[in-house]
Amino acid sequence: MKILSAIAIVIPLFVATTALAAERVVSVGGSITEIVFELGQAERLVARDSTSTFPPEAEELPDVGYMRALSPEGLLSMNPDLVLAEADSGPPEAIDVLRSSRVRYVSVPDRFDAGAVREKIEVIADALGVPEQGQALATRVDQEIAEAMAAARREEPPRMMFILSMAGGRILAAGSDTAAQGIIELAGGVNAVEGYEGYKPLSDEAAIATRADVIIMMDRGGEHAADNDELWSHPGLGATPAAESGAVVRVDGLLLLGFGPRLPLAIRTLTEAVNDALGVP
Repeated sequence: MKILSAIAIVIPLFVATTALAAERVVSVGGSITEIVFELGQAERLVARDSTSTFPPEAEELPDVGYMRALSPEGLLSMNPDLVLAEADSGPPEAIDVLRSSRVRYVSVPDRFDAGAVREKIEVIADALGVPEQGQALATRVDQEIAEAMAAARREEPPRMMFILSMAGGRILAAGSDTAAQGIIELAGGVNAVEGYEGYKPLSDEAAIATRADVIIMMDRGGEHAADNDELWSHPGLGATPAAESGAVVRVDGLLLLGFGPRLPLAIRTLTEAVNDALGVP
């Protein structure tokens, strides 16, 4: 019994010491990097992935590449003692190498609902050995999310279509189980795209069938972007209610889809932009 008691004491002490000893941290995922900064632990970061562009100071850190195309050699060359990575980081073989190395690897859950940010914050704060700061941050963000959602409620939720890409004139839209659907619902809307999960191309007929009231896109350039003329001249989108009213909104992608500590701001930003696009006071 005494031996078991001693083990019970040693194990939590070991876990806490391990967390506190992590002084060279690599963050993989924009929301993770934001949370580390919000927790006041940025000085422990030695590198971040290419999706970690906020706050601006994060871009001063070395870049280990895109979170779904990681090179374990490049990441390990930063000599980290802790890697915090979003659950869908990859490729799988790279993650296997990281997990089998001497480096502590923590997979951070990635959900798209009102409680997702609290879970991320708690996991990251525990891994960094600052659980009290984590609880304080999570409580504040939870309250702000609730307030933003309350302000976003509508009697008749608008049908919103999130378009990830219009490359080559093809619509790549968000279905269920996506960050896009999550933020649409938190901002008082319904996803106009039904019948599939993830991001998939839409035929012209399927685009018309969405009866989308508003189109949502990321505020970016490049081949995946499309100006208003391109949107409304598309045979599928041109036949939607959104085309009739010219309702399209563009929001920073990391803010909109990151599901990090800025989620309350994302909800308010999307709500206000949709209201403006639809002429709602």
